[in-house]
Amino acid sequence: MDNKSGPTAVSSVPEYIPSGLEIFRTIPYAFILPELIFGCWVWILVAATNVYFPLLQGWVMYVSVSSFVISLLLLLAYLFGFHRKYESWKILDSLYHGATGILYMSAAVLQANATIRSESEVPAEHSPRYYQLNTAATIFAFITTLLYILHAFSNYYH
Repeated sequence: MDNKSGPTAVSSVPEYIPSGLEIFRTIPYAFILPELIFGCWVWILVAATNVYFPLLQGWVMYVSVSSFVISLLLLLAYLFGFHRKYESWKILDSLYHGATGILYMSAAVLQANATIRSESEVPAEHSPRYYQLNTAATIFAFITTLLYILHAFSNYYH
């Protein structure tokens, strides 16, 4: 018996990435809006403390503001369909969100350190307020970290 079947051809169909308002109903792209909201709260809350620990909270501000701007640009690209011109957009999205998740984790840890330090090193007139603001910023930073990591992994496995 002669088996003359050759190798089967694998179709390289580009993976579908939604555009327009459909991105808000599709995982992992639905994570972009919560990433923006929670990330915005991180830098608003840190800024409300007048960046009392500049070495720690300066990095938190840099990561949160730059991630907010880049994620907003990605959201606009998805809404207007700019990603349809490129086949490697899903790889770019996954790499960006993975790297940002790592950066946000470092920022969240530094913000947690600033929260601990604000309990004892901030003058008494600002102490309870700055501690509460730093605590909220720390919680939002860890939530934002989780959102970026979930986005990266679900994009990879989707």
